[in-house]
Amino acid sequence: MTTKNTLKDNAVPLRKRLREARASLNEAQRQRGGLLMRGRLFTWVALAREAARNAGRPGPSVIAAYWPLQDEPDLRPLLAQWAEAGITVALPAVRGAGQPLEFRPWVPDAPMQEGAYGIQEPLPGATVIPDLILVPTLGYSGQADRVGYGGGYYDRTLSALKTAGHAFTTIGIAWTVGRLEDTHIPEAHDVRLDAVLTPDGWVPKAP
Repeated sequence: MTTKNTLKDNAVPLRKRLREARASLNEAQRQRGGLLMRGRLFTWVALAREAARNAGRPGPSVIAAYWPLQDEPDLRPLLAQWAEAGITVALPAVRGAGQPLEFRPWVPDAPMQEGAYGIQEPLPGATVIPDLILVPTLGYSGQADRVGYGGGYYDRTLSALKTAGHAFTTIGIAWTVGRLEDTHIPEAHDVRLDAVLTPDGWVPKAP
């Protein structure tokens, strides 16, 4: 299934359609889809770390993820697995309107607080700079252009990290129903992701 987007679209109705398509998924689809995405991510990270070691360079060691909102794919079982394996897992926190996100380390059972938009986030304190960022994605194109929720937080964050010269990989996490038609035209400020992962696989391909 793809979600239509033409030049007549604007951001509000587009996001409304994407939210409705996502909300239409039943529990079995969510459970199966989440399992498939967690499995593919686990394999990709393991292979990326192994390839990096063989090449004598560091692999993904600080992974920024997200605390799921309603209807978003839930990666938390995998995040706990990574944390228990010694990988640094971080979650985003909103510092203020118009500012980039900061990433705070997270481990299972860590104390959390409700941040902006009712999203749980680690308590203020240490921050880290991730080398892999898993980005919650409402809609996506075949070229890994992302439609988010309209606040611009991830676009600002990714732009700031690039400007600062940090090397990182971005993977959007999306349900298959968020796929946009080829007529989708990203906004000028939208930052293209390296790839998008859905229950059906990688778009356009694994990074």
